[in-house]
Amino acid sequence: MQYLAEGLRLPTNGLDYTILAIYFVVVLGIGFAARASVKTSLDFFLSGRSLPAWVTGLAFVAANLGATEILGMAATGAQYGVAVVHWYWIGAIPAMVFLGLVMMPFYYRSKVRSVPEFLLQRFDKSAHLLSSILFAFAAILIAGVNLYALSIVVEALLGWPQWVAIVVAGLFVLVYITIGGLSSAIYNEVLQFFVILAALIPLTLLGLKRVGGWDGLSGSLEKQHGTDFMSAWGGTGIGDANPLGANWLTIILGLGFVLSFGYWTTNFAEVQRALSAKNLSAAQRTPLIAAFPKIFIVFVVMIPGLVAAVVVPQIGTPGSDLTYNDAIPLLMQELLPNGVLGIAVTGLLAAFMAGMAANVSSFNTVFTTDIWQRYVKKDQPDAYYLRFGRLITAVGVLASIGTAFIAASFSNIMTYLQTLFSFFNVPMFVVFIIGMFWKRASMKSGVWGLVAGTTAAMVNYFVIYKQGIIDIPSDQGANFVSAIVGFVAGAVVMVAVTLFTAPKPEAELAGLVYGTESPDSDEVPDEGDNAWYRKPALLGWGAIVLATLCYLPYSL
Repeated sequence: MQYLAEGLRLPTNGLDYTILAIYFVVVLGIGFAARASVKTSLDFFLSGRSLPAWVTGLAFVAANLGATEILGMAATGAQYGVAVVHWYWIGAIPAMVFLGLVMMPFYYRSKVRSVPEFLLQRFDKSAHLLSSILFAFAAILIAGVNLYALSIVVEALLGWPQWVAIVVAGLFVLVYITIGGLSSAIYNEVLQFFVILAALIPLTLLGLKRVGGWDGLSGSLEKQHGTDFMSAWGGTGIGDANPLGANWLTIILGLGFVLSFGYWTTNFAEVQRALSAKNLSAAQRTPLIAAFPKIFIVFVVMIPGLVAAVVVPQIGTPGSDLTYNDAIPLLMQELLPNGVLGIAVTGLLAAFMAGMAANVSSFNTVFTTDIWQRYVKKDQPDAYYLRFGRLITAVGVLASIGTAFIAASFSNIMTYLQTLFSFFNVPMFVVFIIGMFWKRASMKSGVWGLVAGTTAAMVNYFVIYKQGIIDIPSDQGANFVSAIVGFVAGAVVMVAVTLFTAPKPEAELAGLVYGTESPDSDEVPDEGDNAWYRKPALLGWGAIVLATLCYLPYSL
C-alpha cells in the first residue's frame, strides 16, 4: 500500500498540524477530566447512568459516524452511486425510532449492563455465553476496520507506513478510554460530532463547485455509469441490473429490516450510549434525537464519493492502485486549502476515534461483565472488575490492531462491515425480537437460533455466493441475501426447538416480554395510560423524524 504515501500525500503545513495538535490535547484533557468521576465499575462501563439525553443522543449518532462510515459510505457512493441513501433512510432511521419507542424500556428497566445480559434474563446461560462471545469477537473486528480506515488518512498525511499508523493510533485511543471509561468516550464523541461536520461540509461544498454543482455531477456520472447510478430505486426491479446488484425486495427486507434492525437495536456499541442516560425517558429519547441529524448526514458522506468518481474516474477500476476507500483522501488532496485541510484531517481522526472508542468500550463491558465476571471470576470486589475492565481495554485495542490488517484486504470497507453485521448482528436480532414478542419461546431456543442464524449467513456468503452456486451480482447484494437467510433460519429453528423444549416459567418473564410488567423496576411500566404510544413527547420526536424523512426528495 506504499502508493498511498506517494500518491496521496497531503500538502499540509504548520497551520494544519497546529489544529491537529490542539484537538489531541483537548481529547486527552477530556479523558483526564472524566477520570475523576470513575469510582465504580458502573461509572467505567455505563457512566453511572447519569448523562442527559442531548449528550447521549449526539454520542449515539457520533459512535456510528466513525471513519468506517465516512470512508466506507463515500466509497459506496463512488462504487454504487445514489443508492447509498438506502443505508440511511431505509437502513437506519426506522430502526432507530423503533429502538427508542419500543425496545429501550426493555433494556433500561431490566437494568442490564449489556445486550447479551438481557438474553441471559430472557433465555438461559448458553444463549448468553454464545451471544457474548460472538459480540466480543465482532466488536474487535469492527474496531479493526476503524483502525485501518485511520491508517489510510495518517499514511496520506504523514507518509508513515500503514502498520506504524495503525499501532500509534491504536495506542492513543487506548490511553483516553482506559483513563476515563465510557464517560470519556461519550463526551469526546459529542465533540467529535461537530468536528466531523466541520470537516465534511466544506469538502462537500467545494466538491460540488469543482464538478459544476449537482447538475454537473449528475450529467458526468450518468455519462460514465448510466442513469441508474444517480437514482436510488432505478433498475431495482426483480431481475433488473443496477450498480448495487440488489433488487427492491432484498433492499427492503435485507437492508431495511434484517440488517438495519439487527444493527441498531442489538448492537451494544450503540445501545450502550442510551443505557448511560440518566432515566428511562432520556434513554428513549437518545436514538430519537440521534435520528434527526442522521437523516441529513447522508449528503455529506455520499456527495464526496460521487465527486471522487468524477474527479478521479480511474478510482476502483481494474489495474488502478486507487481503491474506493481512497475517495475522501483524494478529494482532500485535490480541493482543500491549508487550514481547512487541517480541520478535515482532524475530522477524520475524530471520526476514527468515535467509531473505535464505541466498539472498544462495548467490548470491555461485555467481556468483563458477561464473560469474566459471570463465568471466570465470580463475586469479586467491585474494584477488581474496574481494574480488569481497564486491563481488557488494552487487550481489546491490541487485538484490534491485528484485525485491522484483515480489513486492508477489502477494497470497500463498508462491504466488509455489512458482511460482519449479517454474520453477527442479524442472528442476535432474530433471537431478541422473537423472545421479546413471543412468550412461549423456550429457554433453549435462544442458543440454537443464534447458531442457526450465524451458520446460515456464513454458508450463504462463503459457499453459495463465493463458490458461484447462485449468481448474486455483487458483494453488497450477497450481504442482503445472507442477512435474510440468517434471519429466516434463526426464526425457523427457534420455533422448531420451542415445540420440543420447556418454556421459561411465566413468572420469570415479567418485564422481558412485550405486555408484561417489571416487578422490580422503579420506573413506571409501559402499560395502560403510561404506554409509550400515549406519551406526547416521545411521539412528537418520532413524528418529527419520520415526517422529515417523508418530505425529503426521495426521487433521487
